[in-house]
Amino acid sequence: MVDSTLTDSKILVTGATGFIGRRLVRQLIDAGAKVYAGVAPDEDPGRVAALPAQIPQLLFDLRDAKAVRAAVAEAGPQIVVHLAAAGVTNSGVDPILALAVNAGGTLHLLEALKERAPKGGVRRIVLAGTCYEYGASQRADESADRRSAVEGLDPFNAYAASKVAAWAFGRMYWRAHGLPIVTVRPFQVYGPGQPARTLVPAAVRLALAGKDFSMTPGEQARDFVYVDDVTAGILAAIQAPGVDGLSLDLGTGRACTVRHVVERIWTLTDAAGRMLPGALPYRPGEVMHLTADADRTARLTGWRAQMGLEQGLRHTIEQMRVDG
Repeated sequence: MVDSTLTDSKILVTGATGFIGRRLVRQLIDAGAKVYAGVAPDEDPGRVAALPAQIPQLLFDLRDAKAVRAAVAEAGPQIVVHLAAAGVTNSGVDPILALAVNAGGTLHLLEALKERAPKGGVRRIVLAGTCYEYGASQRADESADRRSAVEGLDPFNAYAASKVAAWAFGRMYWRAHGLPIVTVRPFQVYGPGQPARTLVPAAVRLALAGKDFSMTPGEQARDFVYVDDVTAGILAAIQAPGVDGLSLDLGTGRACTVRHVVERIWTLTDAAGRMLPGALPYRPGEVMHLTADADRTARLTGWRAQMGLEQGLRHTIEQMRVDG
């Protein structure tokens, strides 16, 4: 639920044209916030054009500290949601690029916001991490409460490692400079409008086309969470009291295998093509179990995911049928 305290708040959203960013921006506008959209200079023009016409667009490269500082000065934000990142859907992202954008860009942003902090102008900074920061350290039999207490971060690819670095800088800026930073870690997000190369839209597209779907054996257990639940979780992280310095999982708290999800897609679409589990190998270092500590996030913010997997898949399939 969106609190009235967001009304007239100045909010900078980086990565505003992304899968999560587009939905969050519209929800913030509906809440009466004054939203500024952070956009990368090389962003696809069609995605930029899809942003609501009434919001200012600030074009800047996160790797350019001067440009980041200028954008923050122009927006004068009371709240920042930092979603922009390199490699979100590309596990093979160049490590140097991931470090420069995801860690270095976050550092540039925090430095710019630090200059505003003594004036009391920044109420909350939400940094978007990823469940893959937990990596191989998360076991199916491990206590979620204990994991949250000790962090247990163990990234297995460059994207996740760069997000761990961004988290560490955020934690340091909270401790050393008092910045009101909260990190959110979305789990396996899906829904309409997701990039085509990710699991759910890729499977749905081939199912609707009657084509075969090559996949790994699909035994990976993932916490699939619908995109609108994730944006609601971000809104909760913006508004919850007493969570500065903390990290919050955004997921359902329930995991199911990748193969089960693809099987449900095949059933819901009456697919004529074949599922081909085992046609592809697992990625090197593949994480086999990732589940959000949903109870802890609920205790701290009052937020829980509302959309069940079956309903979420139906919504996604229906929208993809419409969109063609």
